[in-house]
Amino acid sequence: MSGNFENGYLESIQRGLRGVRAFRSGLSYGRGDRAENIQKLRQTLQEAEAVVIGAGAGLSTSAGLTYSGERFERYFFDFHRRFGIEDMYSGGFYPFPDEGTRWAWWARHIYYNRYVDPPRPVYRQLRTLLAGKDFFVITTNVDHQFQRAGFPKERLFYTQGDYGLFQSADRRIQRTFDNEAWVRQAMAAQGFVLDGDGVYQVPEDRKLSMRLPDELIPTCPVGGGPVVMNLRSDDSFVEDEGWQAASARYGSFLRASEKKRVLFLELGVGGNTPVIIKYPFWTMTAENPNATFACLNFSEALCPKAIESRSLCIEGDIGDVLEELI
Repeated sequence: MSGNFENGYLESIQRGLRGVRAFRSGLSYGRGDRAENIQKLRQTLQEAEAVVIGAGAGLSTSAGLTYSGERFERYFFDFHRRFGIEDMYSGGFYPFPDEGTRWAWWARHIYYNRYVDPPRPVYRQLRTLLAGKDFFVITTNVDHQFQRAGFPKERLFYTQGDYGLFQSADRRIQRTFDNEAWVRQAMAAQGFVLDGDGVYQVPEDRKLSMRLPDELIPTCPVGGGPVVMNLRSDDSFVEDEGWQAASARYGSFLRASEKKRVLFLELGVGGNTPVIIKYPFWTMTAENPNATFACLNFSEALCPKAIESRSLCIEGDIGDVLEELI
């Protein structure tokens, strides 16, 4: 970290790692049936003095931002046919034959996961539920959908980066750069056409270029060297000033809420990076007798047995649950 910002990100991870050792009694699927837990969650949300939302990939999946299936085939059919790529996630690691092809892929990947609204209004449903509440969101998602749904930027912390940002491949340049103008140029260069809503679509003849011209391969505004995505994959990830400020706001919100009636609401968080959201939420619930932990997950709604009496575990599609809550 540089500057004068406090590192709420690191503080919460350390707190979670220290606390998770106390959950030796194992995990639980919670108590009560679905209808009972939804009613309890509705009441808890109404009574909460503060709400901390932890959002993972399952929330965007519920909103329809799927990485495989019909949506992948619609926008990446040519990459599937030529390279055998089966989904957007694996395509991000594919060894494309040249930079023009690689950045053509990434332009599509960024555009359809960052600069368009999702098929389902799940994020907007969540915003409706939080109206009038004191809340903060920490998310491992990089698709910017919270802000697209009207969440105020100062209440959001994107821990793992943003599809809308590039960073220099040169680690000495600790800055990020907005990529929207480039993405739109790159989509047009491949042959995508704007529909009546201003969204790029595959043309009727389905003729698309899979390679960008050399002059459209993105470069760093500082120094002119190559760029990479601002996505956390190793220690080269740039935590720019905006990231640091959000981390500090997250830490401040947690400290200000320590003794309040807090709802820790985990939405679609898997087991890949439990240290970022899951472990800290469990620990902070255990340490605050006024806190409640709620987990909404399609198939893995779990809590430690140690906090089972103050936990609500609800399995199923998150959008469906939010709709029932509304």
